Amino acid sequence: MNNPLQILKAIKNPKQFAMNMIKKSGNPIFNNLTDMAEKGDTQGLQNFARNIFKEHGADFDKEFQEFMSTFKN
Repeated sequence: MNNPLQILKAIKNPKQFAMNMIKKSGNPIFNNLTDMAEKGDTQGLQNFARNIFKEHGADFDKEFQEFMSTFKN
């Protein structure tokens, strides 16, 4: 990120800047995830997360529940 204009854009809207960088990566998985996020497809994102966790021998729902419980205390 040597271009000063890019740096200014990142400072003004870091979320949009990150989304643009991900899309420019050309990675179809990242593109699919950002599309789901932009459309508000939480079910699709959860299914993706569940599949990733399952591939790594973990239970998404259990892990997410434990994560959320840290905010309740």
